[in-house]
Amino acid sequence: MKILFIGDIVGQPGRRAVAELLPKLRQEHRLDFVIANGENSAGGSGITPKTAGEIFSAGVDVITSGDHLWDQKEVMELLANEKRFLRPLNYPPGTPGQGSAVFQINKRPPIAVLNAQGRTFMPPLENPFLLALDEVKRLREQTKIIFVDFHAEATSEKIAFARMLDGQVSAVVGTHTHVQTADEQIFPGGTAYLTDAGFTGPHESVLGREIEPVLKRFLTGMPQRFEVAKNNVLLHGAVIEIDDASGKALKIQRVSEHLRLSERLPAGGKQA
Repeated sequence: MKILFIGDIVGQPGRRAVAELLPKLRQEHRLDFVIANGENSAGGSGITPKTAGEIFSAGVDVITSGDHLWDQKEVMELLANEKRFLRPLNYPPGTPGQGSAVFQINKRPPIAVLNAQGRTFMPPLENPFLLALDEVKRLREQTKIIFVDFHAEATSEKIAFARMLDGQVSAVVGTHTHVQTADEQIFPGGTAYLTDAGFTGPHESVLGREIEPVLKRFLTGMPQRFEVAKNNVLLHGAVIEIDDASGKALKIQRVSEHLRLSERLPAGGKQA
């Protein structure tokens, strides 16, 4: 089985990159399943049913999220009604939505997707290490193929989390920092790992935002409006090949694809 994970989709440029580039990637890598982190897909902060609909229509099978989950009030509709949308597992009991789900792919074995959020330099949530152990044990009763999006800031926390799950899940890929790391590997137990998938959106920017307002914030300390940037749009992520029988990863390959110049959002173009 081949899975593509797409790093944090940022605003309209990121959604457009997925729509334009995913068909080619699906054909090139003969993909069976596509997962994307969409927590920044609505104007660069949060997600709505509309932006989620665009991402699903582009060919993404499951959308994960993170600490910007609540930035758009419309997210409540997704949490209530969309089984293909996941929020971090480690919210307290009673929080709307789900942190994991199992999906059937035609005649292939089912795949479980789990979304968890770190705690170092992040909003306080329940301990993801303790909750993930129990959840993975439960998911393994249904399938050996388990993909984990660990949305966290600290590299050490991401590595420790993945090492803990080595041999119990197929892959752990990090999100949140928007910088693609070059440490893809397969751990001894058969778990594929990448500290951060990067982000899908405009890279002539500061993590997807216009450069000047960010500089002004650092220079003056005054609040600024961080608009989504427009140029040098890339799709970042990773392709993981997994053995159907064992659920162990066979290969992990980083992805970095440019959106064609002609497909860039023009200067002054409207974004959502």
